[in-house]
Amino acid sequence: MPDFARFDSRSYPTVPVGEGYRDWTPSYEATVEDAMDQALLERLTSVPWDEARRAVDLGCGTGRTGQWLAAHGVQGLTGVDLTPEMLALARAKGCYDELFEGDVADTPLHGDSAQLVSCCLVDEHLAQLEPLYREARRLLRAGGHFVLVGYHPFFIMRAGMPTHFEHATRGPLAVATHVHLLGEHVAAGRGAGLNLVEMHERLVDDEWVRMKPKWERYRDWPISFVLAWRAQELA
Repeated sequence: MPDFARFDSRSYPTVPVGEGYRDWTPSYEATVEDAMDQALLERLTSVPWDEARRAVDLGCGTGRTGQWLAAHGVQGLTGVDLTPEMLALARAKGCYDELFEGDVADTPLHGDSAQLVSCCLVDEHLAQLEPLYREARRLLRAGGHFVLVGYHPFFIMRAGMPTHFEHATRGPLAVATHVHLLGEHVAAGRGAGLNLVEMHERLVDDEWVRMKPKWERYRDWPISFVLAWRAQELA
């Protein structure tokens, strides 16, 4: 696995995930663009959202993904996140039946119970992918779907840009970032008992450049990706 430190072009002070997202909470929804993740969810054709009667949103954060899922017919939604401050905002949205504070790769939830598991903009904060994929498969019923949206490793490495935010008093801070190649995702998913059925990549396009004019230099670079998996029968 490549070490992000070799590519880092910003040299921002780096904070642990829990601390970073705690301090990012007040400005998070104003700074994370729907083009990064929700635009990719819209492109999936293999996931029957409105058939999910039990779903788990791993790394639910402030509930952005939960709102999208609920608007597309997903029911019985449970959220899990490391950060209490973000969970408080998710709770206020009213789209989750349950919310739990904890590790996305080791939840207290019952296994073999969900038709859908989602995980958006989380994987770059995990040192290893395998525990996340194993947990997603444990939670899913056979035939259920795991949808993962990630920050594209090409962009992380080529732009040298970690996940970061502007702290109110400390200036720009990076949240601990890891590089996971797409091949690592394929290996982790297959090893956990999942079949990859759909994949899309989002490029920096006209919409992105309108939002961030300075990103013209990144035009046509892949910025994010989505993988849609289906759970196999376990032996």
